[in-house]
Amino acid sequence: MVSAAREFQYVQEWDDAFLMLFPHRFDYIWAEHSDPGVKPQWKTESRHPLSDRLIRQGSSLYGVRFGAETRYALVDIDVTSLYHPSRDPFAISRIVAALEPLGLVGYLACTSSYSGGLHLYFPFQRSQSSWQVAIVLACLLENAGFKLQPGQLELFPNPRPFTTDGTYSLFNAHRLPLQAGSYLLNTEWQPVWGNTQTFVRQWQFVQERNTLDTSTIKRVLKQARRRQYGISGKVEKFINDLNAEIEQGWTGVGQTNRLLGRITMRSYIFHHLLVGGQPLEGQALVDNIVVTARSLPGYTDWCQHQHEIEHRAEEWARCIENSHYFHFGSRISKSKLELQAPELATAIDQLPSWNQRQSAVTRDRIKQAIADLLEKGSLPVRPTARFQALLQYGIGGGSLYRHRDLWHPNYFGLGSAQEEGAGHQPVENPPHPPCFSENSQLDCTEAASNWLSSPSLFPNGGGDNRQDKASSHCFSSEGRSADGNALAPSGSTGVEYIQQALFQVKAQQEAYQQARRSAQLRLQHIRSEAQQKQQIDQMQQYLASGDPILIAEARAWAEINPGVLDMEQLQLPLIQIPDSE
Repeated sequence: MVSAAREFQYVQEWDDAFLMLFPHRFDYIWAEHSDPGVKPQWKTESRHPLSDRLIRQGSSLYGVRFGAETRYALVDIDVTSLYHPSRDPFAISRIVAALEPLGLVGYLACTSSYSGGLHLYFPFQRSQSSWQVAIVLACLLENAGFKLQPGQLELFPNPRPFTTDGTYSLFNAHRLPLQAGSYLLNTEWQPVWGNTQTFVRQWQFVQERNTLDTSTIKRVLKQARRRQYGISGKVEKFINDLNAEIEQGWTGVGQTNRLLGRITMRSYIFHHLLVGGQPLEGQALVDNIVVTARSLPGYTDWCQHQHEIEHRAEEWARCIENSHYFHFGSRISKSKLELQAPELATAIDQLPSWNQRQSAVTRDRIKQAIADLLEKGSLPVRPTARFQALLQYGIGGGSLYRHRDLWHPNYFGLGSAQEEGAGHQPVENPPHPPCFSENSQLDCTEAASNWLSSPSLFPNGGGDNRQDKASSHCFSSEGRSADGNALAPSGSTGVEYIQQALFQVKAQQEAYQQARRSAQLRLQHIRSEAQQKQQIDQMQQYLASGDPILIAEARAWAEINPGVLDMEQLQLPLIQIPDSE
């Protein structure tokens, strides 16, 4: 019973050094041997680990993933990649040069399969965090200009994105070497014969050259300019800005307060993202602030608060925990915001919504278009013609239909609509706007009012509206206003209330148009005066230039505009008349 309760283990072949190079066998991939020219159909097996004897059997193709730690990294280059030696003979040398600061100076090359793709293995002696190795290699390669894309250049282990729910995806799997179509390569990228023993010998030789260690990984993580965290560009910039201030440490006195603040922000907001684990709070946050501060350059030389660094860290920890900052991936609750900053919460609640801001912008555009048509004297009289004219200003039909109170000629003429039964012709309605979905924020439903929409101001005799059926313009048939209140207050009829409101709006719009026209006239007058002044100065310069051509032009202009130029400045050039023989 004790043995049955133990975790399942496959039978290991301890005498096979090749199989020991790939110890992580969980969630492995496998595929049947495919026909020539056909790609294998890979599948993932998560029910049991891949055993040594199954690999030795060779009945299928196999591939493995990475665990929490690894002793090698792999670069995959497809045969169609721009970085393949057949297309760029120096690309792999550039890849090795990019990874050299990490201590990876040698690699073991082999073909991945019959396709001709390349697998470059970079083994190292000490086990390292797979997550950190992936981030560091990705940073170095991307800083060198390489693009990590499937079919071009792939990295194993691959950088795994951080998720807000605390779960992590598996590392990508790669096929094991020396299977069908996989051969060792020489320095000329030509396949050479070799077995697993040859592979192990070359692996061990390269492994001794690659002296990668933890301190190198940490240094490159801090100094890497670009980082891929699976987050937005603004958050990535925030992290890099904090790193730029923190990692340089102390360079003089009077910097402790600023540095502790930056350290606290990075540790509180992003520590679980950069290092892993749970977000830091309480004493764990204080300890991390202290350890980080003491490890920075210049701490012992310039920090004048070393005797109270723990106390200062506690103050900063309490400060950020009571602020509006929060752990990356979590969301601050409204109740916390209301308790800490009630004025801010109230102000946020009173801010106009996105729809309200968009509506205000649209109405302003319609007003400007109407003002421009009025100035040009080309505002059509009939609604359809006016509708088409406003479309030329880049205003959508749906927006014009919702805000027709700003442009429809019948908006201020309800009296004529009431007299329609006495022989007047039906008023022309504008074209119907495009149909929107039921969930659209731009239109309302038949049963609910929308603040963006106005009560239908078209006469019931015109268009498709009827008293015995719902409005075809998506307005409530109960005659309610945009905010849901009845149009007519107690003591007045609905028609009188609407007419009074329309007259007020019309007066405001007329005053607005008059002010706009006056402003335009003043602007034109100022521009005209400026142009005249510029031309007068230019002609006055022509008179004083001494150039006969310019003087002649200035004189001609002065004849058309008498009394403007100062003719006393006229300077005629001396003309030399030769003596006659």
